[in-house]
Amino acid sequence: MSAVTNVLIAGVGGQGIILAGKLIAGAAIAAGLGVKTSEIHGMAQRGGSVTTHVRFGAKVLAPVIDLKSADFLLAFEKLEGLRYLDFLKPGGMVVLNNQAIDPMPVAVGAENYPENAERIIAARFPLVFVDAVSEAEKLSNLRVANVIMIGALARLLPLPEAVWPEAIDAAVPSRFRELNHRAFTRGFELAQTSFTG
Repeated sequence: MSAVTNVLIAGVGGQGIILAGKLIAGAAIAAGLGVKTSEIHGMAQRGGSVTTHVRFGAKVLAPVIDLKSADFLLAFEKLEGLRYLDFLKPGGMVVLNNQAIDPMPVAVGAENYPENAERIIAARFPLVFVDAVSEAEKLSNLRVANVIMIGALARLLPLPEAVWPEAIDAAVPSRFRELNHRAFTRGFELAQTSFTG
């Protein structure tokens, strides 16, 4: 892995993409590393595509990840995972949520949602496939699906496990911290059992 680690987060509006970027950046800062981030919101309020670029390392000069240079793609939705595969470098890895959200062309019947997105992705890159929505339901709060995904990614990142609680505490209101810690821990556990690459 290069001196700078590049994480591209992709999903649709409302999935907690921005918070996910803040958590990764906060963990890297807690580890004493330099961090640059960039957010592209698109039509987030209508379920449009949203991406966050997070780059961390000893010295980070630019915030944007170029094509074929991401170490990790954290995809909160399957079609978005397919859409941003070309940002991964050879040997990059995908952490993919088992969720399909129909974009407008599919919703109005103009296009079909691609079948077997996870298989297409796994044929090209190592894949950690996480059913974050069902896991969030078990925790009685769908809004922590994003933190479950972060937990799965955290197992793979070159950051100490000890920095994550601090990052969560800094980014989440106090009344939700315990829930988010449990969600993170569950995601961290799932990454060990859901590897398909």
